[in-house]
Amino acid sequence: MLPAPRGPPILHHEVNRVQIQPASYAFQLTGEPISCQEFGHGHINTTYKITTDTGNEYVLQRINQYVFHDPVRLMANASAVTDFIRARVSDPRLALHFLPTAEGLFYYRDPQGEFWRMYEFVGGFCLDAPESPEDFYQSALAFGRFQQMLSDFPADTLYETIPEFHNTADRYRQLRESIASDPMGRLAEVGPEVEFLLSREEKATTLQTLREHGKLPVRVTHNDTKLNNVLLDKVTRRSLCVLDLDTVMPGLSVHDFGDAIRFGAATAAEDEPDTSKMGLDLEMFAAYTRGYLEAARGLEPLEIEMLPMGAYVMTMEVALRFLKDYLDGDKYFRVAYPKHNLVRSRSQMALARDMEAKWSEMDRIVAEIARQIG
Repeated sequence: MLPAPRGPPILHHEVNRVQIQPASYAFQLTGEPISCQEFGHGHINTTYKITTDTGNEYVLQRINQYVFHDPVRLMANASAVTDFIRARVSDPRLALHFLPTAEGLFYYRDPQGEFWRMYEFVGGFCLDAPESPEDFYQSALAFGRFQQMLSDFPADTLYETIPEFHNTADRYRQLRESIASDPMGRLAEVGPEVEFLLSREEKATTLQTLREHGKLPVRVTHNDTKLNNVLLDKVTRRSLCVLDLDTVMPGLSVHDFGDAIRFGAATAAEDEPDTSKMGLDLEMFAAYTRGYLEAARGLEPLEIEMLPMGAYVMTMEVALRFLKDYLDGDKYFRVAYPKHNLVRSRSQMALARDMEAKWSEMDRIVAEIARQIG
């Protein structure tokens, strides 16, 4: 890459111009920046698309330090993982490519104390929700490849950027604290919800128990396996690379699988008020299971067996997080109306109930696909 020139770039977008200009030149991009546009619709980081006079395109992001308290460790994880993947693929579109600064760092800290990163733009598109089982299958292939390519990466060398992120037992501890303190006086109206969650604690903490007893391997995990974090080819609609590596850290493969199912195989939106509309789409479940197992060939037998449990645990974990936030006064999740978090929690509980009703079918689907793939 050519070293970045030091003159001021011509930026067509003026938002945060005083910060974007030095950030755009901090990285070793090719050519001089001639345009900058706000890009994407993420809710956490601020993102811009930079175009240079050579026609090269890049994505520049300001890392949200309110959410991610240690951007240095975050980028250490992300750059290590992407470098590892890039060394194993022939198509550069199958892995993000973060650009270093002149000092060889994968982040730039501006005079205001904000952290920035830049990676090469890869043409493609993302979906907020699958439009067909094939879309969900392609998403599974992407996350399965991600898991397989990192199967021999030493997960213990990564930082735990969000401690105890999927420790469901600890999530229950936090919920009990909120129940005991009832800071907003809302406990009286959520008795059935509390009873539902507490009555299923043993089952919902199954994966954490297996992890603590060394029954499930700790791997490199993505921890945000929504479809909109998969880049699809504009022509073939096939999956390319996995995006948004902010939460990459050591974890369980079944959590990654489970969160994808919770979000992509649900029959209604996460905040659907009418819980009768919420359930598990078994066709979508099967499509994702097939793609994931076709790509992630290194999973152990118990990991495969626990895939339905992963879907259930992640659904229960999110349900109790929404309920805890409602009891606490909606401090963590952004809400659009006063009982938004309660509606979200009830929706997730409805999904968990439907999973309970369909458990034998989920087990059958996983076993059959695993047997077919071999």
